[in-house]
Amino acid sequence: MKIAIAQLDYHIGNFEDNLQKMLRAVEQAKALGADLVCFGELAVCGYPPRDFLEFNDFVRRCQASVDTLRAASTGIGIVVGAPTPNPVVEGKDLHNSAYLLYNGEILGVQHKALLPTYDIFDEYRYFEPGREFRTVAFKGKKIALSVCEDIWNVGNENPLYTICPLDEMMPEKPEFILNLSASPFSYEQANERIHVVRSNVQRYGIPMFYTNHVGAQTDLIFDGGSLVVSPDGLVFDEMPYFEECLRVYDVDEVRTGGRSNEQPKDKIKLIHDALVVGIRDYFRKLGFKRAILGLSGGIDSAVTCVLAAEALGADNVQVLLLPSQFSSDHSVDDARQLAENLGIRYDILPIRPVFEAFEAALQQQFAGQPFNVTEENIQARIRGTLLMAMSNKFGHILLNTTNKSEMAVGYGTLYGDMCGGISVLGDVYKTEVYALARYLNTLPLGSPLPSGAGAIPKNSIEKPPSAELRPNQKDSDSLPDYDILDRVLYQYIECRQGPRELVQTGFDEALVARVLRLVNINEFKREQAAPVLRVSRKGFGMGRRMPIVGKYLS
Repeated sequence: MKIAIAQLDYHIGNFEDNLQKMLRAVEQAKALGADLVCFGELAVCGYPPRDFLEFNDFVRRCQASVDTLRAASTGIGIVVGAPTPNPVVEGKDLHNSAYLLYNGEILGVQHKALLPTYDIFDEYRYFEPGREFRTVAFKGKKIALSVCEDIWNVGNENPLYTICPLDEMMPEKPEFILNLSASPFSYEQANERIHVVRSNVQRYGIPMFYTNHVGAQTDLIFDGGSLVVSPDGLVFDEMPYFEECLRVYDVDEVRTGGRSNEQPKDKIKLIHDALVVGIRDYFRKLGFKRAILGLSGGIDSAVTCVLAAEALGADNVQVLLLPSQFSSDHSVDDARQLAENLGIRYDILPIRPVFEAFEAALQQQFAGQPFNVTEENIQARIRGTLLMAMSNKFGHILLNTTNKSEMAVGYGTLYGDMCGGISVLGDVYKTEVYALARYLNTLPLGSPLPSGAGAIPKNSIEKPPSAELRPNQKDSDSLPDYDILDRVLYQYIECRQGPRELVQTGFDEALVARVLRLVNINEFKREQAAPVLRVSRKGFGMGRRMPIVGKYLS
């Protein structure tokens, strides 16, 4: 038996495009001699559909797509994920299901039993868990059909759940496992995914074919990396990251094993590839083509600009240089040089006249008051207003350039530099931004650059970071050094270490109190921020839900 894995980029609610993409994959799989083709979790509608599932018409259109695939299943089995109505009155209205279709018939339906309700997941809001577990017969083979999380409780060791669906199926002696997943990217997820799949295979002694989504759905990015693992525990094949792909596997060859095709996983490369896909799909799926951003000469806007040019093409990126009286000449020069290196359009709009007009308008009210963060924020908001004006006038999407370190401690101005349709670096710490910059400068970027040159000027990488909102300002005037700050933030945000644990780890108590206070009092800013492309296991957004008025310092 030959099994095709179709790793595709779905679009939430775009039923016709999703369906046509799957129908083309069915024909390709047929042409390659496959007996069975597997698509991902909730493939007919895209993942996560969230409250679209509360619309009866949305669910009806999901079922219509399943019916069309069923009609296309002549001569080839089709495994596909879709929501299905729950006929039992008690409980949620829907199941999250996997269908096996063949020759116009539904051979089997398996409902997902383990419904994740943590981090970015909220499946119990919509779905009733499955409670019956049977293998599905196909061409004389018994198949253990499962959906995503149902393989994440190996041996009933996950304390979130009380049942292990595959354990329930094993008495029927299936010959292999099919798992339909929608596993969002983080730079650690690929290794965790392999560990889980391998653990299942080693427990049951049969191969697993694991299908994942690829592409981005606003803030969530899916990396693909679909897996075939043989009974010897080796990764028989790991499909490409961040690319659509269809491959066909012979079950007997996989069962024999003896080969490993696991991909290398470099953190910064993975983050880079994820952000490029995140930008590209955000624009493509919204129907926009062109981006605009403010280019300051600093590292964050430089990295965002290069990523945007890579994702959208240099012709589709425009930048504004918005110097004030506090901007250094080298910052303007660095920004101009980057734009010229990339071959993108740039305009220089000095904001000093606008800032002085604000000062004049507020002169009476501010009389006798010293220059402080108020005037700094006015500059940021002038820039935000000018960028949004260009966005509105020409239909561009403004890219937000705030990094995760700044977003965490509130080192950004609401309605100013926090403006934007999508936050590109909001889940990338400042130290990681520098690593990204160095990585980007190793990549060939086309004809505007001389051979071997990096797009980002050396000075943007090496100079001390500064918002340049007052004379001789440096980030270190207001914040701990980023190499220290980022380690505290990582332990607090990703690892959920409380203040006492952080101090016990070795961080200075006063430093911990200062940083955590900044994180907690700036929750209101993050609530109003643009969606953040998620690349870590704990990004700002749906996966981190904190009270705005909470107090947790000691």
